[in-house]
Amino acid sequence: MNKTLNLIGRTKELFTEDISNNNNELEKIVSNSTFLVLGGAGSIGQAVTKEIFKRSPKKLHVVDISENNMVELVRDIRSSFGYIDGDFQTFALDIGSFEYDAFIKSDGKYDYVLNLSALKHVRSEKDPFTLMRMIETNVFNTDKTLLQSIENKSKKYFCVSTDKAANPVNMMGASKRIMEMFVNRRSEQINVSMARFANVAFSDGSLLHGFDQRIKKQQPIVAPNDIKRYFVTPQESGELCLMSCIFGENRDIFFPKLSENLHLITFADIAVKYLKDLGYEPYLCKDEEEARVLVKTLPKEGKWPCLFTSSDTTGEKDFEEFFTDSEVLDMNRFENLGVIKNEAIYDEAKLNHFETIIKKYKQKLSWTKEDIVKEFFTMIPDFGHKETGKYLDGKM
Repeated sequence: MNKTLNLIGRTKELFTEDISNNNNELEKIVSNSTFLVLGGAGSIGQAVTKEIFKRSPKKLHVVDISENNMVELVRDIRSSFGYIDGDFQTFALDIGSFEYDAFIKSDGKYDYVLNLSALKHVRSEKDPFTLMRMIETNVFNTDKTLLQSIENKSKKYFCVSTDKAANPVNMMGASKRIMEMFVNRRSEQINVSMARFANVAFSDGSLLHGFDQRIKKQQPIVAPNDIKRYFVTPQESGELCLMSCIFGENRDIFFPKLSENLHLITFADIAVKYLKDLGYEPYLCKDEEEARVLVKTLPKEGKWPCLFTSSDTTGEKDFEEFFTDSEVLDMNRFENLGVIKNEAIYDEAKLNHFETIIKKYKQKLSWTKEDIVKEFFTMIPDFGHKETGKYLDGKM
């Protein structure tokens, strides 16, 4: 934990006081409740699952499409925490499948349902097919599992949004903003809460996780030098989700309070710290080819080839924010957690139109990215989408 904090420019954990101030109530509620965690084998899902498990719930069922990640989750939990008296089981299922529906039909009785499943990458908008899967996962699977939770009379439904949903400029952020609209609609039938995140340091598929992979594979380190981001640790991500799930009032969105001066850091700055911790001096290369050639020799000299460039790909936001000017905030309830207070405001006609149009595209098995972008603008008229024609998959 301390090593990660140092890399992201912090000296202490964010939520220590909030967890300490509320832990007795957390322990009491969790130990007397039943939980379903969806997307529980991803980085945030694993963190949430561990936060619940260590407080001895009556029942904890975890669902994820990744069989391999689920195996590692169980190994991690058994190695760190051992066993609980409650019913702990994992299920390698696709939430959109009939097998998952059968699983819910067989039981489905959970006090708290937490949905951490998502397509989270900005690059997912590079083609129309992955983009449609992102809509299916982020929007419609959320609505489906919400309806199942309502039918089974769950107390609370929690799901993860993103900081990129505040004034979105990319399709991933916009899909999560649309998800928030769908969640608000269901909030009249079930209590819901959400969380908007900073980047989770070293989460699966993240650039920082990519640093680990590049070192293992003896490959150059590449990072943007003009993009600053907020970061939380994996454990902090789990704590944030659990706090929102247990203590969030209906339609609340929790987010981490972070100081711009203290906690904003560029990926290139993290890369330099990361390499120095490993005993390497960064060597700045002029292009990808030079970096690929020099990585064969420089590490033996205690240097690691790096390519730090400005960002010019579609969907990158110049700055990071967790809330908009029009959203009502409660900054006093917790020490380091902010809360966005929402009313049940949504446009039923727009939501129905979006569902109908997307369903038609799926039935025809034919759509373009432009078709989807058009519908996103219908849902979010001030959507600040930035299309440059370049995507992260086109870079090293």
